[in-house]
Amino acid sequence: MSEQNKAVSKRIIEEVWNQRKLDVIDELVASNSVMHEPSVPGGKVNGAQGYRQYVETYLAAFPDLHFTIQDQFADGDKVATRWTGSGTHKGALMGIAPTGKHATATGITIDRYQNGKAVETFSNFDTLGMFQQLGVIPMLAPAGAKA
Repeated sequence: MSEQNKAVSKRIIEEVWNQRKLDVIDELVASNSVMHEPSVPGGKVNGAQGYRQYVETYLAAFPDLHFTIQDQFADGDKVATRWTGSGTHKGALMGIAPTGKHATATGITIDRYQNGKAVETFSNFDTLGMFQQLGVIPMLAPAGAKA
């Protein structure tokens, strides 16, 4: 079961995000799924339809967005994926106008699967680092540096 769940997790990244095959979301994400994601209002994305809207939002903001799986581990019904995402900010995101800048962020997603579909997801990524690369939040001075 763990290997099957890893395969579904890889499909979500490769097919949905990298190949933009949004129609497979219904095949891979349960209609009653919950994604816990601190960067969205209320901290949750509900259902396959909500997940699709979440993906569409990021693809509109970063049309060349591409994810690379760095590590992936499975245990029972859970899969943990460490990933890197990279793209150019060409559309509005979280009220931030397009900057035209390229950004790379790392993140970790933990999915729980039931009957071959994601039913619960915990996702967290370096939003601060992304915003700093986009120039909307200033870079912090290195530790010990004088202002």
